[in-house]
Amino acid sequence: QVQLVESGGGLVQAGGSLRLSCAASGRTVGTYNMGWFRQAPGNERAFVAAITWGGRSPDYVDSVKGRFTISRDNAKNAVYLQMDSLKPEDTAVYYCASTRGPTMRYETVDYWGQGTQVTVSS
Repeated sequence: QVQLVESGGGLVQAGGSLRLSCAASGRTVGTYNMGWFRQAPGNERAFVAAITWGGRSPDYVDSVKGRFTISRDNAKNAVYLQMDSLKPEDTAVYYCASTRGPTMRYETVDYWGQGTQVTVSS
């Protein structure tokens, strides 16, 4: 069993930055691939970024490339999402996710966090 708890959401003006954190607990959390999804009102939950258990091969949805950076610290059982140059369309609830599978997709997620709200004002 893995438990994920997000923090760091909030209200920010367009062009600003936020850093989301995800604290993971569980005996084998360091072997999971980790990622972030987001869900805006009326939309499906969508992939944002992912990173392998070894911290390699970060992957991003095209709309956040060059603005968001995913990282992890296995010693702290944590994964982070640094979000820069935020836009109003980034407004959503952001969810931390983990998977034992090779790819981070909604269908392959084993565990979800409870979500943290990010609101970007124009």
